[in-house]
Amino acid sequence: MLILGIESSCDETAAAVLRDGHTLLSNVINSQIAVHSPYGGVVPELASRNHLENIYPVVAAALSQAGVTLDDLDGLAVTQGPGLVGSLLIGLSFAKAISAVKGIPYVGVDHIVGHLLSPFLEKEQPEFPYIALVASGGHSSIFLVQDHTTIQTLGRTRDDAAGEAFDKVGKILGLQYPGGPVISRLAEQGNPAAIPFPRAWLGPDSLDFSFSGLKTSVANYVHQHQQKDEPVNIPDVCASFQEAVVEVLCKKALKAAQSHGISTVVLAGGVAANSRLRSVLQTLGAERSIKIFMPSLELCTDNAAMIALAGFYHFAEKATTSFETDAYSRSPVLHPGPVPGATSPIAQQVPSEP
Repeated sequence: MLILGIESSCDETAAAVLRDGHTLLSNVINSQIAVHSPYGGVVPELASRNHLENIYPVVAAALSQAGVTLDDLDGLAVTQGPGLVGSLLIGLSFAKAISAVKGIPYVGVDHIVGHLLSPFLEKEQPEFPYIALVASGGHSSIFLVQDHTTIQTLGRTRDDAAGEAFDKVGKILGLQYPGGPVISRLAEQGNPAAIPFPRAWLGPDSLDFSFSGLKTSVANYVHQHQQKDEPVNIPDVCASFQEAVVEVLCKKALKAAQSHGISTVVLAGGVAANSRLRSVLQTLGAERSIKIFMPSLELCTDNAAMIALAGFYHFAEKATTSFETDAYSRSPVLHPGPVPGATSPIAQQVPSEP
């Protein structure tokens, strides 16, 4: 089965061609970092306009690199949500148009499900069931993944997601956008124990996340030094902040694995590209005899390869999406129950734990 995947949930326009669920023939990603950098964050209207400009050339490039045409495709998979609705509609409408003109079935895919399945694009793949930690600009969540389409939410962010906190702290420190990669680089020169920034554990049994207080603590630390005309050691702030985020992410993910008697943890999402997070999770996992799987750096950020893969498994279950289906900003994976626009099977969800 030959599937074209399309991703446009936020600030990357991406397309990929996947054969039989395991052979990636192309994976094209057009980033909008240069567009949004002057504003210190993603501007939804600008994101939508850039998706509109880039969607056709990106899809054309993916088909060309794969050496196929639209007539060769067996299916289309497109991100239906969650994300910026204006951005999502560009990719979703483009997929619908191709489907209508060429008679190719299409399926709407949940962006988070794509991240959860991304390790299956690598040579070494996890076995079910596994615990998945998805950490990105919009999400910090822990899932119990029973199979390719059965997913249970165990914990989620209550305020700022990990990636969002990185970007906001980067802005506080006057760093270039996006803040995550810059903070990670500067942290290598700093002392992670220099500043005792808080960790929000949210109770002994909680698997939820909260990074808003940590972000505020960094802001207060910087402000107090500025008020006293004292220099701020940027590398130390970066290292100490990063360590606080990494410690909470790793310990909660491993706690979920141990409490459910599972020996496999998957790390995914944009923040999964953070070298400190990858290193600490591998180390702690080895200490607890827990296998750690994580996608390559290219597959951590938003991409269409993971969307094509998720689509492959939807098609395997004979799932398709109607033309009346709309984009959605809230994921039914994170928020079980009716979600406006999500009229097609996104994943078989097990009710979330309290």
